[in-house]
Amino acid sequence: MPRVRHIPQRLCLGCRQMRPKRELIRVVRTPAGEVRVDPTGKASGRGAYVCPAGDCVEVAVRERRFEHALDASLPDEAASELHALAGSRAQAPGKV
Repeated sequence: MPRVRHIPQRLCLGCRQMRPKRELIRVVRTPAGEVRVDPTGKASGRGAYVCPAGDCVEVAVRERRFEHALDASLPDEAASELHALAGSRAQAPGKV
């Protein structure tokens, strides 16, 4: 009998729904205190996740949910990178 593989679930800061970790975009606060987008999902530090949908990103940034989750402010360059990444993922076929 094949083993059922565990799929890590994370909460989206925008829509507040649990989704598979691989489908989400991770923003990380590094041990040095820097906040940045983590495209690999493996950088060390405190992470927060958001759906690649533009609406979820907009809600999370507008309502300052990243600041609350990471205990640090989201820099403007990280917010713009997040918007760009969300737009490119939403348009890519076969990617969620």
